[in-house]
Amino acid sequence: MATVPQNNNLPILYNDLVPLSSNDHGTWKTNPLDVAPYLVGQHAVPLTIEEFTSAQRFYPIVFSSGPQPVPLALMGLNEGVNTFVDEEGKLVRETYVPAYVRRYPFMLARLRPGVDELSLCFDPTANAISAEGEGPALFEDGKPTEVTQNMLQFCEQFERAAQQTQAFVEELMEAKLLIDGEVTIQPEGSDKPFIYRGFQMVAEEKMRELRGDSLRKMSKNGMLPLIYAHMMSLPLMREIFGRQMAMGKVPPQEAVN
Repeated sequence: MATVPQNNNLPILYNDLVPLSSNDHGTWKTNPLDVAPYLVGQHAVPLTIEEFTSAQRFYPIVFSSGPQPVPLALMGLNEGVNTFVDEEGKLVRETYVPAYVRRYPFMLARLRPGVDELSLCFDPTANAISAEGEGPALFEDGKPTEVTQNMLQFCEQFERAAQQTQAFVEELMEAKLLIDGEVTIQPEGSDKPFIYRGFQMVAEEKMRELRGDSLRKMSKNGMLPLIYAHMMSLPLMREIFGRQMAMGKVPPQEAVN
C-alpha cells in the first residue's frame, strides 16, 4: 500500500529533470496553475519530520516498506487513488499540502556523479514554467529574480529537512521501533473486512517498553512528539477508506487483503 515507486530512478511525481539556467531559460516565466494533475493518481507523498504536527491532522502518517523507510502522507489507501483531489487535480477539501508537493516541479540535484554541489532543476513536463508563461519572470538581466531565489531557498530548506528526517528514521530503526503495519476495516454490510498491509509503523508495545536512557534520549532530541504525531494520525486511515467508498474507488477485497 505504501510503496515509493520510481520512474527511471527519478523521485515520485518527476518525469524528467532539466537544470534551470539563465542561458537556456532567460526569458521563461511561471505559469499560474490552480490544479495539480500529477496528484490525481498519487496515493502517498513523502513527508519531512518538521511537517508531522501539521500533517497529522489531515493524513495518516506511515513509513514505506523496505530497508530504507520514508515517512509518507497517505492521500489514499490504494495505489492510484487520491481522495484529496478531483479528476483534474483540484483540491476538494481543505488540507495541509506537503512541502514535497509545494516544491514540485523544482528540486536540487547533482548534475554529475561524485560532485557534492547541488543545482536547481525542474521537471519540464509539469508546464509550471515556460517561454510562453504569463506569470513572474525567472530571470532579469541574466540574474535570478526573487521568484527563483525564493524557490531555491525553499528547496534548500527541504533538503535540510530531508536529512533530519533520514536521521530520525535511522534512530527508529536502531531502536527497533518500526514494525510491519496492518489495518483491518469492516465496512457496514460487508461479510469480510478489508485488510491493508505494505507499510511500517511504530509499535505501541515497544514504545511502552522504553526505559531509562533510551526514553530520555528520545525526549531530549524531540523524537517523542514526532512519534506520537505519527501514532495519533493512524485512525485517519478509516476516514480515508470511507472517502474511497463514497467515491466508488475501493477495489475488490481480493485485491486488497
